[in-house]
Amino acid sequence: MADVSTEVRESPLSVDECLKLVTRPAAGGITVFIGTVREQDDDRAVDRLEYAAHPSAAAELERVAQAVVATVPVFAVAVQHRTGRLEIGDLAVVVAASAAHRGEAFDACRRLIDDLKATVPIWKHQMFSDGDAEWVGSP
Repeated sequence: MADVSTEVRESPLSVDECLKLVTRPAAGGITVFIGTVREQDDDRAVDRLEYAAHPSAAAELERVAQAVVATVPVFAVAVQHRTGRLEIGDLAVVVAASAAHRGEAFDACRRLIDDLKATVPIWKHQMFSDGDAEWVGSP
């Protein structure tokens, strides 16, 4: 069974940390996805974001990662998602996967980020430069 590391945290995320968690001597492919806070959304200037997580978010993130490693032949996956206030350019999410071949590593990485976004209860509160704000992904 593959190694799984998942974390929801307020402190800054680390690409190097995720890379270290998935690096294996047998890995022929390692993929990393980095989601950052962008300065614009739908032609609106973004000032900053705040991420909020439901208390079940960490357990749901673990469930998502375990489901991926159960169906994609990988050696390891690592996922970190940030909460709290983030500025433009900050890392919001880092996903990494290692496998014998690049195809499986890419597949696992894509499934992890897609399933995380679709099911893990982490919500984005966008603050726009014009003073307006909106929640994204909240129930």
